[in-house]
Amino acid sequence: MTKPTVVVALGGNALLCRGEPLEADVQRINVCCAAKAIAKMTQDWNVVLVHGNGPQVGLLALQNSAFKEVKPYPLDILVAETQGMIGYMLMQELHNILPQTPIVTMLTQVEVDSNDPAFLMPTKYIGPVYDKQEADQLALEKGWEFKNDGKYIRRVVPSPKPLNIVESDSIKQLIEAGNLVICSGGGGIPVTRKDSKLTGVEAVIDKDLSAAYLARQIDADALLILTDADAVYLNWGTEKQEALRFTHPEQLAGIHFDAGSMGPKITAACDFVNATGGKVGIGSLTDGANILKGECGTLIVDSVEEVNIYKLKM
Repeated sequence: MTKPTVVVALGGNALLCRGEPLEADVQRINVCCAAKAIAKMTQDWNVVLVHGNGPQVGLLALQNSAFKEVKPYPLDILVAETQGMIGYMLMQELHNILPQTPIVTMLTQVEVDSNDPAFLMPTKYIGPVYDKQEADQLALEKGWEFKNDGKYIRRVVPSPKPLNIVESDSIKQLIEAGNLVICSGGGGIPVTRKDSKLTGVEAVIDKDLSAAYLARQIDADALLILTDADAVYLNWGTEKQEALRFTHPEQLAGIHFDAGSMGPKITAACDFVNATGGKVGIGSLTDGANILKGECGTLIVDSVEEVNIYKLKM
């Protein structure tokens, strides 16, 4: 019997948690934990893995701007670097756990609209956390923009919507051949197309939106968004915060979520469910596929009737 397919969106903050040193050894430890969780899912699912890169691409931007002898590399090239770096670590750890499973990391370009309003309203958090004095100094020196990320302050960059995954046909072929595919890393390398010519642009695409787009393209059965939060919460950060265990797009439509963190995850989830009738799990890396079983995290399904079915099973 053919296993169903799940696209797993692994947050960059799940690989480098907020406040952790942005060091390779720290990331190696987290990648190892992530690989163990992903490997367990392959028992029941064909896995396609999309990873985030927020902390990593921000660190590269800092390192990039520190060397004054050359003009800083643009964000599209830095995203490509993170695809190779994170993809390498994930691929290696997964191979060590699943030596018989073919694993491929694909450098992936994603088309965006050069006129997307996101270019005028940066919302995507990248890089490490700062206090206000540090953020103000960097804003003055480099012209970067900063916003509050919970109790932290982080740099924000444009995050346009994905319109097309350039290498989608190759990704499909790899999946059909039985590969565990790591692709669209960091949301994909942002490019625009004019007169059939692709050109990179300064942005970081949200990996959850890219993962949802990819899931629709390959007719995946489910989308799993793994992050550093154990569920989706109402009234997050207040005394009244409450985990949403089972929900559906119509209920979520009336709730505001932060545009730089949970907002894109909810948008991606609802887009996928509305387009396919499939299900989406959102939760922590350690809970993995149990989220899709409705045992933990947040499960987003097609209708209130389906929500009630899951509630009765619990």
